[in-house]
Parts: sequence; C-alpha cells; structure tokens
Amino acid sequence: MPTTASFFTDLVRTRHSPRQYLPTPLPTADIRGVLEDAQTAPSNSNTQPWNVHIVSGAARDVLSDELLKAYEEDRTSPDFTSGYGEGIYRDRSHQHAAVVYRARGVERSDREGRKEVIRENLRFYGAPHVALLFMPVLGDGVRTAGDIGMYAQNFLLSLTARGYRGIPQAVLGVYADTVRRSLGVPEELKLLFGIAFGIGDQTSPMHDISMGRIPLQQSVVLHDTPGVLDKR
Repeated sequence: MPTTASFFTDLVRTRHSPRQYLPTPLPTADIRGVLEDAQTAPSNSNTQPWNVHIVSGAARDVLSDELLKAYEEDRTSPDFTSGYGEGIYRDRSHQHAAVVYRARGVERSDREGRKEVIRENLRFYGAPHVALLFMPVLGDGVRTAGDIGMYAQNFLLSLTARGYRGIPQAVLGVYADTVRRSLGVPEELKLLFGIAFGIGDQTSPMHDISMGRIPLQQSVVLHDTPGVLDKR
C-alpha cells in the first residue's frame, strides 16, 4: 500500500506536458472534479483571483481559428511583457525549443516547419478542451500571478491523478485581445496563459518528450539546513 507521500511523489514526478492529444472529450464529472481540486489552491489574503474559462466543442474550434488568423496576420496583443535575457534562462528556452523541433523532425533552417509548430500550439495540440486563466489587475499583479500559478499546478496535478494530461500554453497570452473578443471577456481581466487538456495521444512522438530539470544545487541555497543537497 503506497503512502500518501510516495503517491504524491509519483504523481508530481510523472506529470508532463504532451504536445498531442486525442479528440475524445473528457467526462463532465471529471472536468468539474479538476476545477474543484484547482479551487483549493492558496491565494494572497484568500483573494482567489482566478477567473477561468473552459472552452470545448464548437467554441474551442472557433477560438482556435481566430488564434490562427491572428497569428497569420501578426496581430499580437499580450497583456504582459516577455523575454529571457541573455543568460541561462535564454539558454534553457533555446534548449526547450530544440527538443520540440527535434521531436517533430523540424530542422532549425526549416522556417515553414517552425511556423507549423506554432500553429499546432494554437490548435491546442488537438486537445478537446482548453482552460484560459484570466486575472484582475491587483497592485502590480505579481502576487495575483503567483496565486494563479498555484491554481494551475493544482489543475495539472488533478488531471494527472485522473489519468489525463494538460500543457500550460503561454503563447495563448500573446493573443489576449483575440481570446477576450472570442469569449466575451471584459478588458479589465488580463490573460496570463492557457492550459490545453484531455487524453494524451500515446502513439505520438510528442507525448513523452522530456525537458529535464536542473540540479537542486543550481536553484536552492541552504541556510543552517545541512545535508539536504549532499549527493546520494
């Protein structure tokens, strides 16, 4: 009988982000259960600032078409700035892109192939559902964004526990006006990112690609906490 700790460890360490899904819609009860699990996330002063739109069926198809059109017409409208600087964060981003392109058989020189990778993103990788995570502007927005990040992690882990998969999609936030217009969302709610979700297509080479994680020694500093980072 696995302990609660070992169950959680297995759950969180097997969660990953497939880039190809089956079109099969999820049961309504499971989507509701995922939302109820996500809702238990902590938030600053219990503000619960998440505003989530679940898009499926015909509405999902319309949204995807609108996003593809905005991409082809170069109509970006992000609510937040982006960038990775010139150091290790940019390097990790480039490594991530290389893994994705390689899995799809796209060479760096293949400009049309690289564009098609973006289009697949805007098709939600074939997933039947997408959650769009909006936030109100409270102060400088940093705490609110952090709260929604915790909500999103609950959402993703709940999907994993039920045998489903999800992938956070920051690129959807690049087309915030397009998404708001398609879904009838007021301007004062800002789009942080989306999560495409469903049943991962295990026959696809895009299902099990791994991005890896940096060693703890590169991200953790200990203060009077000896032994934690010792090699095992």
